[in-house]
Amino acid sequence: MQMTRRMALGGLAASTLIAAPAVRAQAPVELTFNYPVAVGGPITKVIDGYCADFEKENPGIKIKPVYTGSYQDSITKALTAAKGGDAPDVAVLLSTDMFTLIDEGVVVSWDELPGVDKAWTDSFYPGFMENSRTGGKTWGIPFQRSTIVMYYNKDAFKAAGLDPETPPKNWAQQIEYAQKLTVRQGDNVTQWGIQIPSSGFPYWLFQALTTQADVRLMNAEGNRTFYDDPKVAEALNYWRDLVTKYKVHPPGIVEWGTTPRDFFEKKVAMMWTTTGNLTNVRANAKFPFGVAMLPAGKKPGSPTGGGNLYVFKAASATKREAAVKFAKFLTAPERAAQWGIDTGYVAVSPAAWETKKMKDYVAGFPPAAVARDQLPSAVAELSTHENQRVTQALNNALQAVLTGQKETQPALAAAQAEAERILRSYR
Repeated sequence: MQMTRRMALGGLAASTLIAAPAVRAQAPVELTFNYPVAVGGPITKVIDGYCADFEKENPGIKIKPVYTGSYQDSITKALTAAKGGDAPDVAVLLSTDMFTLIDEGVVVSWDELPGVDKAWTDSFYPGFMENSRTGGKTWGIPFQRSTIVMYYNKDAFKAAGLDPETPPKNWAQQIEYAQKLTVRQGDNVTQWGIQIPSSGFPYWLFQALTTQADVRLMNAEGNRTFYDDPKVAEALNYWRDLVTKYKVHPPGIVEWGTTPRDFFEKKVAMMWTTTGNLTNVRANAKFPFGVAMLPAGKKPGSPTGGGNLYVFKAASATKREAAVKFAKFLTAPERAAQWGIDTGYVAVSPAAWETKKMKDYVAGFPPAAVARDQLPSAVAELSTHENQRVTQALNNALQAVLTGQKETQPALAAAQAEAERILRSYR
């Protein structure tokens, strides 16, 4: 490029009409890539490495990663920037942000981008595409996706007289195991049987219970919720009973961020959290641990979770073309497999699991396949129009019940009334 510039500037006899386009043709395309860094582990190094590798393969494209904090921070920053005329070109945001991004008019569907075909968008697991498509269009490409799984301390199982290779299979067994695993010294609990976080993403953890109770929290169009369904109350009563009736779960609000540390410090024997914590647990648990699908209620199940790739409408035609290349690079089977190995997130396509790299990894570390094997019973994460407000209504109800401030039915009825008020105009 420097040679071209020297020729263009120094060759005064040459026509500027010839030289100028040559300069423009070789000017690199720079993509601003917003990424939510607050997801645990040294992921920024991995992302930086991917960006550098992509640039080597595509010398005409530069990737500028911008680490934007939590998922909540990331959507706020992206929308604020878009309204101010400074939108990112590509961003990883929650799959559940899809309706919000569409309603704000800031993203473009992948179907209308150059180089995108149905074979590619259909290559991802159908369970992940439930939160990626609406109205017949694909708005998000799965990248950093997850389900909820159970992690358990095998030493604690042995000490309680339980088979460390046999985790609980259903709700009744989960209570039975948790009772045996809860260790008390007088009135003081030194080890809780089970811990399900109720801060950060309480609706997400709760949605595992509602899925197991065989009820969906919203419709596919994102304009109705079913918070006051009797099966939803059944699920919440089960969670509450772990605390109040069986006393095997910590009271009050259980923090999302500190739950893995409580597990490492042996304060809890079984925890529910994202499979995205798998690499973190493997690195920091100083005891043998197991990973299991969540125990079934009427049926097994978990919501999917995590982030999708979105392209913002403000991106120019050349940037859109570059964004497609970057997305295909990130989700290529070999790279998706390595991403799953490096982070614990679920490799997003069946092809990734067929790579030798992933097959060898699963052979040596079978827990890596648990989240994938749970996908057939997984459902779309709670997502609606005005998702943050609609979700917050449910979060408020959950926390009120779990802290003993409200009874289940009135709390859920109030949450449903609030969601109905917000969503009515979208029908």
